[in-house]
Amino acid sequence: MAPQKAVEAGKRKKEMILLEDKKEIIRKHEGGMRLTDLAKEYGRSASTIDTILKMKEKITGRDAAKGVARVSKQQLPVLEEVEKLLLLWIEQKQRAGDSVTKAIICEKAKALHADLLKQQPGMSADAEGQQGEVRKVQDQIWHPQCGQAASSDVAAAEEFATEFLEVIVSEGYLPQQVFNCDETRLFWKRMPKHTFITEEETSLPGHKPMKDHLTLLFCANVSGDLKIKPLLVYHSENPHAFKKHKVNKEQLSVLWQSNPKAWVTRLLFVKWVNAVFGPAVKKYLVDNNLPLKAMLLIDNAPAHPPGLEEDLLEDFNFIKVMFLTPNTTPLLQLMDQQVISNFKKLHTRELFRRCFEMMTDRSSLTLHEFWREDFDIVSCLQIITIAWAGAARQT
Repeated sequence: MAPQKAVEAGKRKKEMILLEDKKEIIRKHEGGMRLTDLAKEYGRSASTIDTILKMKEKITGRDAAKGVARVSKQQLPVLEEVEKLLLLWIEQKQRAGDSVTKAIICEKAKALHADLLKQQPGMSADAEGQQGEVRKVQDQIWHPQCGQAASSDVAAAEEFATEFLEVIVSEGYLPQQVFNCDETRLFWKRMPKHTFITEEETSLPGHKPMKDHLTLLFCANVSGDLKIKPLLVYHSENPHAFKKHKVNKEQLSVLWQSNPKAWVTRLLFVKWVNAVFGPAVKKYLVDNNLPLKAMLLIDNAPAHPPGLEEDLLEDFNFIKVMFLTPNTTPLLQLMDQQVISNFKKLHTRELFRRCFEMMTDRSSLTLHEFWREDFDIVSCLQIITIAWAGAARQT
């Protein structure tokens, strides 16, 4: 019996893979990353990664609250309401800049649960039995508050930060000369889940505008006074709306590119660096009488080639590239420090404004008609321009 106990004691507790991580694994694989490399990066067996990839359609179709590892299949209605209200409350606190600890979340969950029980006669007798379920809701929500940072390699991040600082100091880089870029996927017609406006959309058979997406690559310098024209990748090279609005792609506020999966590939990234990033940085440095040198800090995504400096045109050999250490991106990626999240908040706000403005002017207008007749990819590009300018000002 002793050897068996020893083996059991030595077993490592299996950690659950967050839904967000599963979606990220799928995206990286679609972007060209090999299964074995994914298994190594996420510390999982190749068979586990293969299972996730085989369940791609089911996983990408789920839309749990960001970071929630799992959602109970048979939660009582009152507990579902606690979860919704708790998530909204946390979002409000974060927007206000208030810190949210696990203890605070626990107390708020208990208070919400008690208030909801008071509003539902006959439920109080069950209150004690539901406390365990309330704790599960708290844990489901608290765990993802750490986001990817919780599973990141803190030690590696600290080591890289030290190394990066040494390079910056020894080579004399100024904040104006240090740049960071990162990609984000945008479901450009998606409304927040908990709104009345989504009820009509979900009831429309065969109408799925929320799934239409594009990918944006944002880049700016640390000082925040130079925002590079974003790279936008869409599934269509020439959408019908371009012809309708007589769009000249050369005059867009983004570099418009396309591929079937609407994802940034190595070729598209290198093209953006040489066509947009390099010329913009060089002009900025010359105009501001700054030394002709720059640092581009990027993560190790499949679209970011390790030999990027070799792909630079001769005019841009003053650009040095540094790659973030694997599993440190959530801790060190500058674009993840509120820049992209601010952009998405502003995008949603402007989308709501346009939608309500149209519905005010035309009282009979439905959401379906708004999507079909009044909001197209050209409208989206206008909002992207507004939101990116606003997001950069807030950083």
